[in-house]
Amino acid sequence: MPLRFIPWALSIVIAVLTGLYCFIGPGGHLIWLLFALFLFFSWIGFRDLIQNQHAILHNYPLTGHLRFLFEFIRPEIRQYFLESDNEEIPFSRAQRALVYQRAKGDSDKRPFGTLTNMYQPNVEILLQKGSPTASPDLHSLRVTVGGSSCTQPYAISLFNISAMSFGALSANAIMALNRGAQKGGFAHDTGEGSVSSYHRKYGGDLIWEIGSGYFGCRTQDGRFDPERFKTVALEPQVKMIEIKLSQGAKPGHGGVLPASKVTPEIAVTRGVSLGEDCISPASHSAFKSPLELCLFIQELRTLSNGKPVGFKLCIGNIADWFAVVKAMLESKIYPDFIVVDGSEGGTGAAPVEFADNIGMPMRDGLRLVHTSLVGVGLRDQIRIGGAGKIVSAFDMMRALVIGADWCNSARGFMFAIGCIQSRSCHTDHCPTGVATQDRLRQSALNPMDKSERVYRFHHETLLAFADMCAAAGIKSHQEIDEDLILRRNPQGKLQPLVEQLIKIPPGALLGDQAKQILDEQMPGLGKQWQEAKPSVW
Repeated sequence: MPLRFIPWALSIVIAVLTGLYCFIGPGGHLIWLLFALFLFFSWIGFRDLIQNQHAILHNYPLTGHLRFLFEFIRPEIRQYFLESDNEEIPFSRAQRALVYQRAKGDSDKRPFGTLTNMYQPNVEILLQKGSPTASPDLHSLRVTVGGSSCTQPYAISLFNISAMSFGALSANAIMALNRGAQKGGFAHDTGEGSVSSYHRKYGGDLIWEIGSGYFGCRTQDGRFDPERFKTVALEPQVKMIEIKLSQGAKPGHGGVLPASKVTPEIAVTRGVSLGEDCISPASHSAFKSPLELCLFIQELRTLSNGKPVGFKLCIGNIADWFAVVKAMLESKIYPDFIVVDGSEGGTGAAPVEFADNIGMPMRDGLRLVHTSLVGVGLRDQIRIGGAGKIVSAFDMMRALVIGADWCNSARGFMFAIGCIQSRSCHTDHCPTGVATQDRLRQSALNPMDKSERVYRFHHETLLAFADMCAAAGIKSHQEIDEDLILRRNPQGKLQPLVEQLIKIPPGALLGDQAKQILDEQMPGLGKQWQEAKPSVW
């Protein structure tokens, strides 16, 4: 007999012996239990041997199931016992611990020095001053969003909740996030799933994201409905309108919420039919070109009575971005803000290829958007938000150095309300009730308690940011300059972070030397600028 069959054979032998003892001998509860258990193991082994779907089980009856068990619990084993403190998969233990500690109000101090090898490539350091200043007042850590065409500008916090929809997150998670935002005076992006009753319950400031499905402002056939949009946009709680062109988790990819997951609440919130698939197309039907996007921005600004209107995107084809820039110049219609979402973003489940290999990371995309607007003289009129794995004050500082005016965080605030990075968001089996519509699972998440953690995480992160500003001699976040952070390059030399990124001089793209200047920054970039047409993507 092959050795691999021995565990199954032993189960049969033990089942036979315990069975004889039960039926012939005195038996007893324990013997009956053993008989039932090993009879079950014997049946499992027999079923494995006769099936032909799994070669492992056929060749290793009974013991083959251990392989599937270990594969199932592998992420948990790795997370709790094997991963290092600084290994990001996608967030390191140290990053998660920082959020948990700040959210709970525990000490976030680290003893005995850094765990980071300061001489390895890509290490980044903030340059402190010899004479630190007083920390900026936390209430001053805001930036006003709204250009010359905006009549209701909004003073947004430097740190806000990034786009996550009701449907992707549970009702209790949405309430916890919004109540925390209300208490802390910062913004909560709705995600493209529209404004639900759970967003409205506690009155926290909202950024209403409008995706290609036009949820909450759609006609029956899925097109944009101006009147429905106007009804929601005029609500005082809605502070800004954000058109989603693409998202970091899956740029260039639409989505489908299966009919089985469309609950009555989701159907009402999104304006879709109960019992039908909820489809979010890959592209918009309200506009088909950069110029039409500008006109759509103008329409939404008018319908919302002058509230800030902008768009979110993950940079992909650079010529497409340049086409948007040229459309702004041609139409003289400017968004009030642009949110740059990095491809490292990930609250939305996505195909592996889209998650790993499509879209530009936040730092590169953010720098491109910032320096392009500088190059055409529009940077002072358009605010920029950055989103992509931002959970700490240094993450915020880096984003502002690169070119952002404010930062958004999605997974950081998920950690604050209890997410443990089980990476089961798409299964509806979230163990902490954050990313599920299962009422029993989400009942474990207490919105009142978790909202306090949301508030504390935001407050403590801004406090740490203010302390970093003081150490760097910065009295206001508006004084942050591009030379504030050094980064060690692959050759081991420290150099300003921005020297490793592109930099276009002010107004340089408005002249005849635009192609040459861009090619000096990155070979082929000038060609992308020349090929960009405002009338076509």
